[in-house]
Amino acid sequence: MATMNISLPDPMKAWIEAQAASGRYSNVSDFVRDLVRREQERTEKIAAMQVLLDEGRASGDSDMTMEDIRQSVLAELGLQG
Repeated sequence: MATMNISLPDPMKAWIEAQAASGRYSNVSDFVRDLVRREQERTEKIAAMQVLLDEGRASGDSDMTMEDIRQSVLAELGLQG
């Protein structure tokens, strides 16, 4: 495992140490790794959402009304009788 040294303002360092000391993490490194892991997941979700938005924009406009869309969704969910 690689080592990285970072500089933080004193209040930020104290907050991170408090998070590690809360018992949820075994040490500061575990806390920072968790932060990085969550940021990676968040970034991946944003990228996936951007792909969906781009696909939606590229698909063009629909001639369906909002009621048509609503009925279509209800039918797909099996909620239309």
